[in-house]
Order: sequence, then C-alpha cells, then structure tokens
Amino acid sequence: QVQLVESGGGLVQAGGSLRLSCAASGSIMKIYDMGWYRQAPGKQRDVVATITNGGRTNYADLVKGRFTISRDNAKNTVYLQMDSLKPEDTAVYYCYAAIQGWGRPAYDYWGQGTQVTVSS
Repeated sequence: QVQLVESGGGLVQAGGSLRLSCAASGSIMKIYDMGWYRQAPGKQRDVVATITNGGRTNYADLVKGRFTISRDNAKNTVYLQMDSLKPEDTAVYYCYAAIQGWGRPAYDYWGQGTQVTVSS
C-alpha cells in the first residue's frame, strides 16, 4: 500500500508565500516523476510543476518565476515553494508521484489534496 500525504496549505494574502509538502510512504521500491497539480472550482485539474528523479524541473507558464518545486529522495518527499501568490492561484493542490512498489509495476498515485486560498 502506497500513500501520498500532503501538508502546508492554508489562507494567505496576495503577495505572500506558502510551502506545500507531500510525503510518500508504504512499500516503495522507486519513485520516478513527482509533481503538483491544482484544480480551481469549476475548472479542470492542471499541472503546476513536475520534477524527475534526477531533479529536472518543468513549470506551467502561469507559475514560472514564482513557484519552485524540489524533492528529497531520501525522504520520498516533494515540495512546492509558492511565492508572490495571487488570488488566481486559489485552488486545491494535489501532489502526484509515479511509484514502483516491490514486485509490482509503476503506478500513478495522488495525494488527497490541500486547499490554498489567496485573498486580495
């Protein structure tokens, strides 16, 4: 059984910062790509940022220069540092990881989601 547990969401004023964390636990042999997605009310879930096992990153244009994704492979954890937050960043943020368990193929796993609200 593999789980992704997120933390760090909350309410912040525009221009402020938040740091999201997502820790993977369970029977894990290897974690491949990790990332963050977000879904605002009435909208589809969109990618925010991704990071490979080797540390290569990719960002959505809307967050480039404001958000930073990182990971600690020893802790099976991915982070999202969000700076200069805007009201339009308000959404439920979901972490994602492609994880191979022992004796199993790789599957995509999702966290439960954490609410980020940015007030104007």
